[in-house]
Amino acid sequence: MNAAVSLERSPLPAAFLAAIERLIPAERRFDDPLSTLAFGTDASFYRLVPKLVVRVESEAEVIGLLRLAHAENVPVTFRAAGTSLSGQAISDSVLIVLGDNWNGREIRHGGAQIRLQPGVIGANANAVLAPLGRKIGPDPASINAAKIGGIVANNSSGMCCGTAQNSYKTLAGLRLVLADGTLIDSEDPASVAAFRQSHAALLDELAELGRQTRANSELAAKIRHKYRLKNTTGFSLNALVDFDEPLDILNHLMVGSEGTLG
Repeated sequence: MNAAVSLERSPLPAAFLAAIERLIPAERRFDDPLSTLAFGTDASFYRLVPKLVVRVESEAEVIGLLRLAHAENVPVTFRAAGTSLSGQAISDSVLIVLGDNWNGREIRHGGAQIRLQPGVIGANANAVLAPLGRKIGPDPASINAAKIGGIVANNSSGMCCGTAQNSYKTLAGLRLVLADGTLIDSEDPASVAAFRQSHAALLDELAELGRQTRANSELAAKIRHKYRLKNTTGFSLNALVDFDEPLDILNHLMVGSEGTLG
């Protein structure tokens, strides 16, 4: 006998919701059926209707949200432009959406580098660099809509840059927030020093994982071979053979991790 059963989604913890109300203004929290349905899809054909949508406008809000989610064991998903073709920008739990205040950019060394906040659209970054005869490496088909946060999180490349100029290969530094709410900026010596002290065990484990991977010649060769080609499936395990410094390993594992690591 077959039976169809309707299942109700588990509500978010009351303590989590109460804390969110104190952290995020009401006009940037959405839990009504219409709003959650609208955010239940991205550019893919998947649908997951979130229980709560939160629009964040500051780094402090992101840190606060992640600490609350970590404490209450609440899954969260981040969304930049929502151009994902694979469903990375949807959630049936809490969807955290970038607001309008993530558009900072800084051109360095005459255009040899550019530091971008995650809300900058790829094409807009290129427009700023164009007078200097420069462009960013990644060139996804969605560059006119995709934002840097999503481009890096997906290790976007496109048909033109191949594996030589993708997000992984062109990353010079990263400012990120881990799942426990810890902030680390790899270009800030004070931030790096504090992180080395607070997360020494994590860095030691990454360093050891890298040493073991590189020492296994067969495994290291297999990883190098796979990542000679365009490969955005799974985590960027090539970071374990490309870098010795554990912070470099961490930064490059973030590229293509689709928000699962930080």
